[in-house]
Amino acid sequence: MTQNTILVTGATGAIGRPLVELLLAEGAKVRAVSRAPHGARLPAGAEVVEGDPARPATLARHLDGVTAVFLHPRAIGDAAGELLALARERGATRVAALSAMNIDDPLDQQPSRYRGDRNKEAETAAAGSGLSWTSLRAGSFASNAVNAWGAQIRAGDTVRYVYASFQEAPLDDRDLVEVAARALLTGDLAGRRVELTGPRSLTHEEMVRVIGEAIGRPLRFQEVPPEAAERAMVGNGLPQPFVRALMDRYARGGSRPHPVTEEVTKILGRPARTYAEWAQDHARLFLDND
Repeated sequence: MTQNTILVTGATGAIGRPLVELLLAEGAKVRAVSRAPHGARLPAGAEVVEGDPARPATLARHLDGVTAVFLHPRAIGDAAGELLALARERGATRVAALSAMNIDDPLDQQPSRYRGDRNKEAETAAAGSGLSWTSLRAGSFASNAVNAWGAQIRAGDTVRYVYASFQEAPLDDRDLVEVAARALLTGDLAGRRVELTGPRSLTHEEMVRVIGEAIGRPLRFQEVPPEAAERAMVGNGLPQPFVRALMDRYARGGSRPHPVTEEVTKILGRPARTYAEWAQDHARLFLDND
């Protein structure tokens, strides 16, 4: 049997790194792209190559033998179409593009764009590439809680944040990675825009309570005005346009339950991981660094 050779962009990130590990475990050959390969610290079985996905010409020599491409919208920037054209010329037949459920919202209302994500461009390029394609429209990641609240939880028992009743259906990153591997290794999801969420819609306040249960400490959610939260987030180094778009998203969402899809269960043949499972498995990230 011919071994799959999969090019992974964004290979050292929160999604790319576990995807590389899973693909290797599934018997695929992985060519992992890094701008700084000597510090990538990827599994020994991965072929780590130097290149910048946002400048596809730097990857041209690494595309020979590639059968599938994982397209990360932050790593690739505006160059998705060019990279996929080069990959197709050299024999690639499949692409899976990471995207987002809010992809059809006005671009200025998509907070992640202000962090560099080009979800719309990645999906459009994949669908028009002439390759067998899948778009993975992910909902909010469960792991977002680490950046949003981790420091506060490590420091005490009160989380100060906005919109206690705002709801998400947090997606365990591991479920997304497993679906991405399925899309890259098989034709099961070809031609689909797959919307992926966790199994239950939870408020910000409920999420904090679940994390408290996982770490064995009762946590309290204290709602703060958006203006105060915005100042604190910008002061901690987040781009002001990103923070403003995020606050606006919360305000528009109100307290409505977030739509929940069953795609993880349908694709993987098992229930999606719950937020409580994610919190229990990642409790160490919220505990004192000592």
